[in-house]
Amino acid sequence: MEKDIGKINKNDTTDIVIRIDDFGGRRGLTIREFVTSERYTGFTKAGVRIPVAEFLKFREMVNSIGLEEMKDDNTSKTSNLNPEKAKSSGNEELPDY
Repeated sequence: MEKDIGKINKNDTTDIVIRIDDFGGRRGLTIREFVTSERYTGFTKAGVRIPVAEFLKFREMVNSIGLEEMKDDNTSKTSNLNPEKAKSSGNEELPDY
């Protein structure tokens, strides 16, 4: 099973994709870079996989981060933080956060 949750634009050629998948018969949350270029289009090795057994701990850690802590001192990028959860299914475009 693969379910894309969302993507975040990193730069002109790279997105960070978040998905639930089964790898080696084990379900988990995968956060990886996806590159689109003339030379290569697809996932890179850069990323992380959170196994199901550690997901609740991971979610608690992420949820413990306050918006004040994420403010950029140089520019206010917190306006891009969307507190509502976006969902995706099928072949529709992934939401950009």
